[in-house]
Amino acid sequence: MDVAVLGATGDVGRQVCTQLIERRVLPTSSRLQLVGRPGGASERATYGLRADLVDAYDEHAPLIDVALSPRDVVADVVVMAAGRTAPATAGGSTDRAQLAADNYAVFESYARALAEHGSGHEVVVVVSNPVELGVAVLANALGRHRVIGMGAWLDTLRFRSEIAVSLGLRRHRIGGFVVGQHGADLVPLWSTVRISGLDLAERRDAVEGLRRGRSFETFGAEIADAQRRLLALAADDIGAAFDLIDTWPPDLRVVARPWMTHQSGAKTATATASATVDLVDTLLDGREIVVAGQVVLDGEATVGGRPLAGVLGAPVVLGPEGWTRVLLDEPAPDEAARVLRCRDRIDEMLVPWGLGRAGVAT
Repeated sequence: MDVAVLGATGDVGRQVCTQLIERRVLPTSSRLQLVGRPGGASERATYGLRADLVDAYDEHAPLIDVALSPRDVVADVVVMAAGRTAPATAGGSTDRAQLAADNYAVFESYARALAEHGSGHEVVVVVSNPVELGVAVLANALGRHRVIGMGAWLDTLRFRSEIAVSLGLRRHRIGGFVVGQHGADLVPLWSTVRISGLDLAERRDAVEGLRRGRSFETFGAEIADAQRRLLALAADDIGAAFDLIDTWPPDLRVVARPWMTHQSGAKTATATASATVDLVDTLLDGREIVVAGQVVLDGEATVGGRPLAGVLGAPVVLGPEGWTRVLLDEPAPDEAARVLRCRDRIDEMLVPWGLGRAGVAT
């Protein structure tokens, strides 16, 4: 099976290409298509990246080619990593509305090309931000079950890692999902947490200890306060800022640590690519597993007595033909309230593009 990476020479796209080969997700008989823009720096860099990958991994690299037009994209799995990204600068903030305005045309051009020239069976993994807008645009053109955003999966892996660190365990012993919107509006579902080797009572005690008596009613204010404290501290001692994050509960660390990484001037490209390659690997290996991802819902799950519709991160069954089922039990009341608020904010963000709950494809 073949994979195309749109925006292959960007920070995340380059990492996705490298990890697909390093982790041997693609056999030598498969094809990796590097997709860039014609003319100028993008075209030159795309050909250069191909040469570099062949040079590094010639013994086990797949066939690698270059495409410079959306209509030339041909693959079983398409990774959408093209578009503008938020700058990694100290004190910088992401204007999601502006990011959406800048990247909408990119999403639309590839969605239209895949719909007109694709096989009709491609599955798209959306990495570019705002991931919810990318999912909505591509799902509108290709059908909602063939499009999944990787943001909720990355957030889920981070949540499990932070819990594991707090308990002195390895991440593979922790279950649980993060839903909602990728970024500060995420919803870590403590009610879904499972810890290998602990019975129900032991797990409940462990979760209560990790949450420290908090609820999501104050989570947004906690995040805002954490960001203010980190900015002030990082101005003099970036190491102390990261040390402070380590003292906080796991759900707050899930938001604060990658945010601080971005503020430090670094980026989270390696972790983002790793989570993306996880999803690509699942799509290629023929099995179905449960992951979290941003998808277009149409009432498959109910939260707080209200059916969920529109774009939202949720646990889904993912297989070779895309996602099929949503596996979201009724969450705790404070979780449900945050999920519904998050759903409404995503919908509000999509309305200018005609892609709110009334506009996405079902």
